[in-house]
Amino acid sequence: MIKLDILSDPICPWCLIGKTNLDNALAQFPDVKIQIEWHPFQLNPDMPLKGMDRREYLTTKFGNKENAYRVYSRISKKATEIGLNLELQKIERTPNTLNAHRLIYWSGFEGLQTETVSALFSAYFIQGRDIGNSSILSSIAEKVGLNKALITRLLKSNSDRDSVSKRDQNSREKGVTGVPTFIVENSHVVPGAQSQALWVKVITELKELNVNPK
Repeated sequence: MIKLDILSDPICPWCLIGKTNLDNALAQFPDVKIQIEWHPFQLNPDMPLKGMDRREYLTTKFGNKENAYRVYSRISKKATEIGLNLELQKIERTPNTLNAHRLIYWSGFEGLQTETVSALFSAYFIQGRDIGNSSILSSIAEKVGLNKALITRLLKSNSDRDSVSKRDQNSREKGVTGVPTFIVENSHVVPGAQSQALWVKVITELKELNVNPK
């Protein structure tokens, strides 16, 4: 069994690109057993809880519309190269992702973390939905097989709000400065949206080292 910890944020396009490259690599190794755990890392920890108008956010972050266009053109090009068709023009608000990370955490108790992460990526980057909105998060929870009523109640409470924030902060204190960040077998740190070819190489080497014995 290969243990893989992933620090990510569901509004991070490079996290989606990195996950897609990893998924495509793993598809070449149907015999490999992998245990993935997702960890919180907010790109914008100081974002207002209700989020921000997308255009206002991009102007604040990149200085002007032209800079934002250059950055996201590069992202769209890289996504298209690996078969992802991002619908960035549909995104109207940039959300605070604390509640999305709470949902990812809770989904882990049902073994549905990766499914939840995938659904959040799709909701945001393909459908343009506001994944800071609690009702949208509850519908995503139901879609992946979680108890919608329970998730709705939890989102209305402060349950695990502080602990998720502390886990995010702990990663920063340990030196993580960006996502995605992958930690293989609790020891090897692989930062950034690495290529499918690199993941094929990593998985092959792990198999040869009998980290994942048959």
